[in-house]
Amino acid sequence: MNKKQSGINISKFAKEGILTNNPILIQILGTCPTLATTTTVINGIGMGISAAAVLIFSNLLISLLRKFIPKQVRIAAYVVVIAGFVTIVEMLLKAYIPALDKSLGLFIPLIVVNCIILARAEAFASKNDPVSSVLDGVFMGIGFTIALFLLATIREVLGAGTFMGLELFPVEFAVKIIVSPAGAFISLGILIAAFKSITAIIDKKAKKGEAEK
Repeated sequence: MNKKQSGINISKFAKEGILTNNPILIQILGTCPTLATTTTVINGIGMGISAAAVLIFSNLLISLLRKFIPKQVRIAAYVVVIAGFVTIVEMLLKAYIPALDKSLGLFIPLIVVNCIILARAEAFASKNDPVSSVLDGVFMGIGFTIALFLLATIREVLGAGTFMGLELFPVEFAVKIIVSPAGAFISLGILIAAFKSITAIIDKKAKKGEAEK
């Protein structure tokens, strides 16, 4: 089934999830795990992929059950669904990547109440078909992971002098405040400002190109 036959605009989902509606850099959701788990690139990627997996599968199941879940208990039902997938992800991490599971610690179980996942369940999956809900989960998850990767790269490189554990320069030259909680807020603010500036330039060029046609 191709994009035209399905009537689903994949590029629209990609643009929204990664650029125009990025859950961290535009919506500024899920800041607690974002700030806490981005001291290293490996932790950031691990958290992003874990949350993305939960988001994709919970979106799918909630979309499939959307007509059967009473409105009065919908949030509780969403939390139960999300909790089930979080448990699966946590068990897989403990079994196959115990070092990452230990490093992320409590933030894996806390995916259950991650406002990004609950927001997509309420705003999108509960109102749309399964295919669209999966695509929404995929690209919102990619957008989330990219934001974590960028923030973690800034903090690990500048704050520790390493990238994915590989030494880039002596730690004596590192700006250690960057890996502190205060540094996390500063780094995220700079990243959001830079991202919005870049997307504004891209939008301006796109509009200019359309006007010239």
